[in-house]
Amino acid sequence: MKIPKGLQPLVDDGMVDTVVRKLKSGKEASVFIVSCGGELRCAKVYKEAEHRGFRQLARYQEGRKTRNSRDARALGRRGSHGRRVQEAEWKNAEVEALYRLAGAGVRVPAPYLVHEGVLLMELVCDAAGHPAPRLNEVAFTAEQALEWHGFMMRQIVRMLCAGLIHGDLSEFNVLLDANGPVIIDLPQAVDAASNNNSFAMLERDVNNMREVFGRAAAELLETEYAREIWQIYESGELTPDCALTGRFARDTSAPDVDAVLLQIEEERLEAEARQRRRDSADA
Repeated sequence: MKIPKGLQPLVDDGMVDTVVRKLKSGKEASVFIVSCGGELRCAKVYKEAEHRGFRQLARYQEGRKTRNSRDARALGRRGSHGRRVQEAEWKNAEVEALYRLAGAGVRVPAPYLVHEGVLLMELVCDAAGHPAPRLNEVAFTAEQALEWHGFMMRQIVRMLCAGLIHGDLSEFNVLLDANGPVIIDLPQAVDAASNNNSFAMLERDVNNMREVFGRAAAELLETEYAREIWQIYESGELTPDCALTGRFARDTSAPDVDAVLLQIEEERLEAEARQRRRDSADA
């Protein structure tokens, strides 16, 4: 096939021998199957911001450490340099997440390199050697749903123990190879400790998995893994091998709104009284 513009630098520099075919095109990037030294791999070519469908980028990047103070200032000013920095950080985030998560034992594609904004990584295959299907393309039994859901909860815990939350986990970015689920698409990975949206992102990821597998195993729809995981995480006791139950006792006691308003009014009156005393002392 004709070499896409984004892959030409990798071909020119000898990192890719041939481009076999396009594997998929998504909201953030296009993925191609390429040949490298006789081995098939994936090449992910990221779309520029004006062509990318992913929204609320700043919400995901909150808390990420910028490499130097000049770049941090540029991001704050939102000028042309700031936009270039933001784009570069978005493209580098996935390979950094892949290396970190692979090291933590999370099932993700093995990353090889990033060159000219293109991520070269493992091609995940099924038992027959074909590109692995996404979760939304596979029918599964209740037994498989329970097994894979349990596995995904453990993967999410491992990710959190490594300091990351996927942030966009769904049936469209989980592959199924010969050994089970593999998590893909991580440029929006959230820094769990420093992003104010961490729990909301985790809850959405977990509940997306609950909904997907709950179609085959309805008992999963009653589980509360997100809140259980987050409670253990906040207590500082979360480990990759932590035993989960899927149960969480919610606080159902209604707040005493009248008491809260009364306290606020009392604090206001006391503040006014203090101010009057200060004014009298200054007179």
